Amino acid sequence: MLKAILYTLGTSLLPVLEIRAAIPVGIESGLSPVWAYLIGLAGNMLPIPFLILLTRKVINWLKKHNILVKFTAWLERKGEEKARRVKEYSFWGLVVLVAIPLPGTGGWTGALVASLLNMRLKDALPAIFLGVIIAGLVVLAAYYGVISVGSL
Repeated sequence: MLKAILYTLGTSLLPVLEIRAAIPVGIESGLSPVWAYLIGLAGNMLPIPFLILLTRKVINWLKKHNILVKFTAWLERKGEEKARRVKEYSFWGLVVLVAIPLPGTGGWTGALVASLLNMRLKDALPAIFLGVIIAGLVVLAAYYGVISVGSL
């Protein structure tokens, strides 16, 4: 049981995988869907406040010291592309960006976008949390065949 919890938590902490991969990993490891969901949700949200607060500072520091120049430029470019779409709708735009359980979306991307848009933690965190909740529910529905992944 501890092994299943750790697999689920570890998966949910990783960018790109997040809750959308943690739920199937948890269920396949023997957790109930509710526990897989809750552990995935907690793990997905754990790094988000730190990412919102520190991403802009880390990017600026890397640019100032010419470290990982290509990666930093790519990260900013990707974040700014998504930020343009989110900016118009602010809170709800961020919710939708995070809620879509596809690569290039999710809590990590939402935190990057919030940071690039200089959103305050008190505004960005609830939007990202709601988006992760929705993404997890979509993954559960897809996992159990309630919705077809092809129809998304």
